[in-house]
Amino acid sequence: MNLPTQLVLVTGAAGWLGSRLVESLIRGLPETEALRQPQLDLRLRCLVLPGQNATALKNLSDRIEVITGDLRNPADCARFCNQATGAVLFHTAGVIHPPRVRDFFEINRDGTTHLLEAAIRSGVKRAVVVSSNSPCGCNPHPDHLFDELSPYHPYLGYGRSKMAMELAAQQRADKIETVIIRAPWFYGPNQPPRQTLFFRMIRDGKGPVVGSGNHLRSMAYVDNLCQGLVLAATVERARGQIYWIADRRPYSMNEILDTIERLLETEFGHRCTHRRLRLPGMASTVAECVDRTLQALGVYHQKIHVLSEMNKTIACSVARAEKELGYDPTVVLEEGMRRSLRWCAANGQTF
Repeated sequence: MNLPTQLVLVTGAAGWLGSRLVESLIRGLPETEALRQPQLDLRLRCLVLPGQNATALKNLSDRIEVITGDLRNPADCARFCNQATGAVLFHTAGVIHPPRVRDFFEINRDGTTHLLEAAIRSGVKRAVVVSSNSPCGCNPHPDHLFDELSPYHPYLGYGRSKMAMELAAQQRADKIETVIIRAPWFYGPNQPPRQTLFFRMIRDGKGPVVGSGNHLRSMAYVDNLCQGLVLAATVERARGQIYWIADRRPYSMNEILDTIERLLETEFGHRCTHRRLRLPGMASTVAECVDRTLQALGVYHQKIHVLSEMNKTIACSVARAEKELGYDPTVVLEEGMRRSLRWCAANGQTF
């Protein structure tokens, strides 16, 4: 691993992706030849929210400095970026399932703007900004794959806030090197309880299948995603670009649920019911109507929103990242889910 700096800044460092990225920077990525050996002189400055437990970060290495702050506060952003000339910034922080629609914009759009302005003033060299599939919405037909030329068509409040975040980064590309990484649904170690609940639902026969279950979803194993983030920080030609980073191919919902169920039963000793919670495609259509109405009133409801997407194809191509970054997503669905379940077992997330 050879980053063009000895100082790295990471927002969202106590979160799912952020914590895994920090581990990758400290320990290296053993399945990626170019990133296998960690950079031993690298110092990390990590931003965590007030009240978040940063013990694991502090115990990981004495080269990690933890800063407590909130992206919504420009002064916190300035303190986080202080004396960071030439540094690389990984911006993984964001909100996905808040109680209010306005939180999307206060954190994803305005928080990113505060952060980038502070980074520019401090002379940060490159900012790798984690976005989402949501600025592009859902694929127009089942055989379509998003690429870097796909137009904006944001899906509801989260998608609009992430689009605004991308535009904020692009508008400052003449003052700081920016790389935007679009990440879909990701999975793997350090997962939050909501992902463990998904495993439990599958075991208990409540894994949801809307319509045929053959619609495709791109997913990203977290270490594949960390590989893409680090490459985006190191490859010169990535400056000012957007890349989709995911597993090499998308998976159907049927394949995702079947894979998890098979692993639970054959490798982790769980007795599964071998049933699915099957709903007609209309269920997602109705949920989308309700979701749109609630969000127009400023309210966000996680379960309704998730259901609204479950009859849709959300899939991308990683060909450009492979060509320009040398991205090579070595972990695929079955092995990634195996590692996810193993991590749950080792970290007390029982199901």
